Amino acid sequence: MSDDTPGQDLPAGFGFRPYRGDEDHGAMAAVRLGCAERDGVDAHSVVEGVPTAAEIAEASAKLEEPSRNQILVVRDGSVVGYSTIRWWQERDDTWLYLHRGFLLPGHRHQGIGSAMLSWAEDRIRRLVEQQGTARTAVIGANATASEQDATALLLAAGYRRVFSLVELELSDLRQLPEQGSELPAGIRVSPIGPSHYRAAWRTVVDSYADTGFTQKWPFQDFIDTADPACWRAAWSGQDMAGVALCSIRRHDRTVGEVEELSVRTDQRRLGIGRALLLDGLRSLRQQGATTARLFTGTANPHRSYDLYESVGFRRQNEYVRYRKPLA
Repeated sequence: MSDDTPGQDLPAGFGFRPYRGDEDHGAMAAVRLGCAERDGVDAHSVVEGVPTAAEIAEASAKLEEPSRNQILVVRDGSVVGYSTIRWWQERDDTWLYLHRGFLLPGHRHQGIGSAMLSWAEDRIRRLVEQQGTARTAVIGANATASEQDATALLLAAGYRRVFSLVELELSDLRQLPEQGSELPAGIRVSPIGPSHYRAAWRTVVDSYADTGFTQKWPFQDFIDTADPACWRAAWSGQDMAGVALCSIRRHDRTVGEVEELSVRTDQRRLGIGRALLLDGLRSLRQQGATTARLFTGTANPHRSYDLYESVGFRRQNEYVRYRKPLA
C-alpha cells in the first residue's frame, strides 16, 4: 500500500483504495446521486449538481495524477464514498489546495468522514512539500449551506468560512423583461469576435482586481474555454466598457449560464450591465436554452443581486468555501 493510501482510521469492513479510472466513474456517480436528497443538492446546479459518469470522467481527467489525488472508500467491494484534491494559485499568490469528499448518508457518523478528511490533509501536506509552496499554501474545502454533515465535520476539524457564492436561476427565458431605458449616448452592444478576445479577457480580469479568494486566469485558459456564440460586449467608442460571457451547458443544452458579467468601474450605474445581461440571455434563448443560471459572491460590493433579481433570477443554494492553515 502506498503512502498516498492510508489503511487506518476506518471502521472494520471499510477500506481505502486509489482511483482506477474508467471502471470507477459509474460508482462515483452513484455516490453523488445517493447523497443528493440528504444534502439538498440542486440537480441542475452549474456550480455543483449531480454529475453523470461522463462528467466525473471529464473532471477526473483534468486532475494532476488522478490516481494519487483521488481516493475511494469501499465496503465489500462497493464504492461508498470518495475524495478529490486539486489546487491552483490565487490572485494574491496564495496556493489553495482544495479537497472535496462525498460519502453515502448510510455510512456517515462512524468516523469515515474524519478518516477521509485526514487522508486529504496528509496528501495536501505532502504535495506542498514536494512543490515548495509552503510559504503561501492553505488547505481549502467546499460545502453547500444545505450539507449539514459536511459543514459540521469541517468546523469541528478547525476550518473557518472565508466566503460564499450564491447560485441564482431564471426559470423561464421566455419571460424576459423588455430592455427598458436606453443606453447612454455612444454605447453600443455587439457580439464578441476572436479579434476582441484579449480585450474581453482583460475586462473580466480587471473587474476582480480588488476581489479576494479569486483564481488567477491566464489568457491561454480563457482561449482554451472560449465559447463565443452567446458572448456580448458593450463598447464606448473603440473601448470595451463591459462584457457578458454566456454559454450553453454541454451536457444539458436547455440550460444556459451567465459565466461572467463585468462592467468597467467608470461605466457602472449607466444601465450597461442590464443591457449586456438581457442581450446575453436572449442569445441563450436563441440557442435553445429554456432556463439560465449564474452564481455570484455574497459579499458582492456592486449590488449585482438587484440587477439579477430585476430580470427574474431567484436564489437556489449557497456554496461555502472553508479554509484551514497548513500547519
